[in-house]
Amino acid sequence: MNLAELSALHDESLAAVRAAADTAALEQVRIRYLGRNGLIPATMKQLKEVAPAERPEFGRRANAWRQAFGQELTVRTEALAAPAASGGGTFDCTLPGRWPRAGAQHPLSRVIDEVTRIFGRLGFTVADGPDIETRFNNFTALNTATHHPSMDAADTFWFDDDRLLRTQTSPVQIRAMLAQPPPVRIITPGRCYRRDTTDATHSANFHQIEGLYVDTRPVSLADLKATLATFAREMMGPGVGVRFRPHFFPFTEPSVEVDFTCHLCRGQGCRVCKQSGWIEIAGAGMVDPRVYRHVGYDPEGVYGFAFGMGIERIAMIRYGIADIRHLYENDLRFLAQFA
Repeated sequence: MNLAELSALHDESLAAVRAAADTAALEQVRIRYLGRNGLIPATMKQLKEVAPAERPEFGRRANAWRQAFGQELTVRTEALAAPAASGGGTFDCTLPGRWPRAGAQHPLSRVIDEVTRIFGRLGFTVADGPDIETRFNNFTALNTATHHPSMDAADTFWFDDDRLLRTQTSPVQIRAMLAQPPPVRIITPGRCYRRDTTDATHSANFHQIEGLYVDTRPVSLADLKATLATFAREMMGPGVGVRFRPHFFPFTEPSVEVDFTCHLCRGQGCRVCKQSGWIEIAGAGMVDPRVYRHVGYDPEGVYGFAFGMGIERIAMIRYGIADIRHLYENDLRFLAQFA
């Protein structure tokens, strides 16, 4: 091999590297020129057969060829790897940007905010209290009998110091009345805890929102009915009906359960309302005088009502959610519908 042939192989090999369309083709070029039986090692072995006068120049050019081929191989390897690392293809700056989807408010937070706004327009303010409560605030001051099953360890999360995880948000009402004289007009959204077995309609950790209105001027059951009827129209629509049924609660007398006409069938009867046309929403009543005595109010000089409802129940009815567990599992496939 002479110098002219060496120069031709040099140019040919670099052109082959540049022409390789993918990494597989490039590997074949590398093997052809740099492999054990490749052209570059074979050329180096021929150095001893070159005429002595040309041998120094031939050796210099052969080494230059090997270096140039190696550098070109590195450049081409990086060029072929770049599109794969970036997702393939050439970036098109004219395409619209791919913006991440903005988060959405959780359905429970939506219901709490909406209920708070509705009662806020009726003059109620939001009150809050601790999740860990005393026996007095959670049971005794609410006129709960000492033998009531809700006090049993099978129903309530008790601590060793006779405190408990509150089973309702009513203790906030007790705290509010202990802290100030009437008038008191509050709502108390918050978490509650009971030893319920989790299923499609029950959870050991749930939310309630309760209301209390106590004043020195006369407050009647008619005021309670008007308040809840207004809430029903604002929350469920102007055509909703409200029904009061006699019931018993330790902290109210008289006590009622409050039903709204089913928002799906509009009172005609369907699977959701069990063909009754009504859905139970809240418990309510006039505050029992014994509750006033526990907080230091004169039962002869104050009047008031209280009510309470489950946030999860409203959310399930409002959004057609069949299983309460969907509200806690943080499944993006479920939450995406509220975006």
